[in-house]
Amino acid sequence: MSEVGLHSEKIGVWCGMSWRRIIGPIFFDANITTAAYMEIFNTFVNQLDDEELSIGYFQQDGATSHTSHVSMAEIQSFSGDRVIWKGLWPLRSPDLKPPDYFLWGCLKGRVYQNKPRTIDALKANIIDTRLIYIHKYR
Repeated sequence: MSEVGLHSEKIGVWCGMSWRRIIGPIFFDANITTAAYMEIFNTFVNQLDDEELSIGYFQQDGATSHTSHVSMAEIQSFSGDRVIWKGLWPLRSPDLKPPDYFLWGCLKGRVYQNKPRTIDALKANIIDTRLIYIHKYR
């Protein structure tokens, strides 16, 4: 007899991109509530440099936790009118979502190349692949 879990393990990964670098990854394993999203957002903001803080735009999708009154107030206090979100561009627009349509496409093959079997191995591959990508395209 072989015991197998009902659900496979999973981890959420959040990242950002500026014109010159990848910000993150930020890992999370909980459902994304407004409070959890604000924790991820604040971790992200703490990784930004002065130029990114002063002239960068923040883009997000229309998930409920992202667009709650609490989330939007916090995000707009950080970036003012430099927020791109639902209503300002078509959902699933490949030209405006480079992390989904460009970055993950470039990194995915390397991340899964050695078939990671644990969450820790998957996290390590994501971090290592990010570093390889940064050095390759710098």
